[in-house]
Amino acid sequence: MNCFSARTDNHWRWLLPALMLLVSACGVPDSESADRANNDEYSVHYTLEPDPAAATVHVSMNLRQPPRLLRELSFVIPPNVENIEGDGEVRIQAGRAYWVPPSDGGKLEWQAAVLGQREGGRFDALLTADWGIFRAEDVIPRARARTRKGAISRTTLAFDLPAGWSAISEYSARVRPIVIDRPGRRFDQPAGWLAMGRLGVRRENIGGTRVAVAAPEGHDVRRMEMLALLNWTLPELSRILPGSLPRLTIVSAGDPMWRGGLSAPSSFFLHADRPLISENATSPLLHEVMHTALGIRPREGFDWIAEGLAEYYSIELLRRGKAITRRRGDIAFDQQADWSKEATALCRATSTGATTALAVTRFRELDREITKKTDGGQTLDGLLPLLAGHAVDLASLIAAVETLTGSSPDALHIDKLPGCRTIAAGLQKI
Repeated sequence: MNCFSARTDNHWRWLLPALMLLVSACGVPDSESADRANNDEYSVHYTLEPDPAAATVHVSMNLRQPPRLLRELSFVIPPNVENIEGDGEVRIQAGRAYWVPPSDGGKLEWQAAVLGQREGGRFDALLTADWGIFRAEDVIPRARARTRKGAISRTTLAFDLPAGWSAISEYSARVRPIVIDRPGRRFDQPAGWLAMGRLGVRRENIGGTRVAVAAPEGHDVRRMEMLALLNWTLPELSRILPGSLPRLTIVSAGDPMWRGGLSAPSSFFLHADRPLISENATSPLLHEVMHTALGIRPREGFDWIAEGLAEYYSIELLRRGKAITRRRGDIAFDQQADWSKEATALCRATSTGATTALAVTRFRELDREITKKTDGGQTLDGLLPLLAGHAVDLASLIAAVETLTGSSPDALHIDKLPGCRTIAAGLQKI
């Protein structure tokens, strides 16, 4: 296609040399850019084939590439992965697998057991004769790719399933094979929760989020009730964090799965017996939604930031969506304040119930302080876009508040954060 057209009569004759140069500039680089893009991309295709009888998944990784783009792939071998073999050179050294593929591509494959048992005999990864629920990371170890400079992967995923089975992930399945695109990464690998087997699935588009709720058939999972609660609350979350959740996949099951919730990018697991709204007017469902939408990575000792925000907004989204009254929301926050008195420390490795309640109470006070300092122009909502997707600690939280208000927050004074002074002092020495 021509970049433009131009007259070449006498009036325009003096422009002809310049036009020829410009036409050349419009045409040639497009071709060169396309060639360069093709030369910088290599194709990686994962296939997951479950073996329910053995409770394992056979994983194959097929590589196609221009010569020598991906030069070496390596990963720490988890205890559940074995029988690693492939084309080219495969070596195992000090608990790590190294693959040097043939110059134009090849196949690497392995076997991964699916059995993630926690204390109490419950599982956060399980493959039975009828269904499986686990994370992609459970069967595809996170790998390092050594490539030619500037090379990027074009990654896809497919399932080879037993008859009558289906599979669902956090990715759109409208195009087959499934396209894996993780922005900011040059080597894309599948991530997040997977459910497979004889599934019941309900789907809805809510507030700009494509939601899917999946669970094995025969398990008492309240798929429609989940969608109803999300219909009341997701639009408000979309207002606070626009575009944060283009897709949301919820997988659920009953026993013997772990009786809790676990989040991942764009997906999470929630046990079938967990209430959608607890008696204290918090919501385990919305708590995991907030973790997924925020994608906060707390630094060591600051788990309370992620947990406190998730629990605070599990109440606040219920109130704003009119699933509970304003009075019930105030009672819920007051109950959190009472519970917080049992917390001995806020900064700790893992946030307990009382610790999270203390964090909720700190964030409620912080919301009031931000509102007052900005004459109602800002609230705690304004912090979420500043924190989303980042590693967080007390310093980054305070910096985000200062961005909104122009001053250091009294609600986050170190004297009001038990246990945090010791951690802060330790970090200063590093």
